[in-house]
Amino acid sequence: MNQMTARTKGRFELRVRAALEHIEALGCSLAPPVLRIALALPFFRSGLTRWDGLLSISPATLFLFENQFKVHVFGGAYGFPAPDTVALLVAVAEISLPILLVLGFATRFAALALLVMTGVIQLVFPDGWANFHLYWASLAVAIMALGAGPVSVDRLISRRFHSRDL
Repeated sequence: MNQMTARTKGRFELRVRAALEHIEALGCSLAPPVLRIALALPFFRSGLTRWDGLLSISPATLFLFENQFKVHVFGGAYGFPAPDTVALLVAVAEISLPILLVLGFATRFAALALLVMTGVIQLVFPDGWANFHLYWASLAVAIMALGAGPVSVDRLISRRFHSRDL
């Protein structure tokens, strides 16, 4: 290999490395909010169906939790204990946790809570793993690992606390 070819190859490698670093930086900025929105949407949409006006659980939601939704474990299907209370908790969680995610506030906690909810939903709908639950669980785990990212309330709070330490 002559000297000119080696220099050209070296410049090309530097440009490729620089391009990859820019792509990585862009991904690190975009991935967290996109992941947060992707996980928030299905839960928020479901949460909207749970309410019948302000602070009133819909009769359909109560019916589902009292009569239809069963937890499938150990070869049996079991009703929820205190189904009206569970319905209320789910309705509140399906609205509040996605809002926290979109804002990027208490992000890792919200993602963990939605991961737990996904696990319970899997027990209620065992056939949903390949179609929905695997993706929701993957998004939740990624958010738990990456955190809220640079565009988030969590980042603003973190900066405020760190600036006071100086």
